[in-house]
Amino acid sequence: MATSDASLLTRRGMGKFIRNDVEGSLQDFDNVLQVAPQQRPYLWQRGLALFYAGRFSDGAKQFRDDVAVNPNDTEESIWALLCEARMEGGFEAAQKNLLVVGRDSRPVMRAAYELFKGAGTLQQLRDAASAGPHDAFYGALYEGLYQEVKGDAEAAKTAILAAVATDYGKESGDYMAALARVHALRRGWM
Repeated sequence: MATSDASLLTRRGMGKFIRNDVEGSLQDFDNVLQVAPQQRPYLWQRGLALFYAGRFSDGAKQFRDDVAVNPNDTEESIWALLCEARMEGGFEAAQKNLLVVGRDSRPVMRAAYELFKGAGTLQQLRDAASAGPHDAFYGALYEGLYQEVKGDAEAAKTAILAAVATDYGKESGDYMAALARVHALRRGWM
């Protein structure tokens, strides 16, 4: 019964997050941990809700736990950095503690990881993002997140809104496409 309850709560929490009810989604994700604590390292959606709720320490732990069981998870490594950059020390300190992950099969995410690591450039990310609709969305999303963490709110806004405006961002149904919209709404850009 706990597994079906956890699945239901996870789906319900995801639905709330998509509708920009971050706090409601976080309640559901936290309830998942009550009924199925073994799901903790796999609940990356909770980490995203924690980030948008401003609970950066908890978010960083959630993402680090995820990477511990999935050592090839480029996105969770970046999200851990994004959480930690908002804590004491800022981006440079967080960058030094970026989780090392395996090779992502998606060139756009490899370019994003290298950018956050300090070994890549925005141009390399943009080049990787030109491969197709999925890549264009993810390239713009992670460019926006990078620009924001580096302190350039206008460039962040431009990139995030570009991600939302891609065909993939509008039509894919991808949870991260919904996240880009939530990000823009939370920042007052939409």
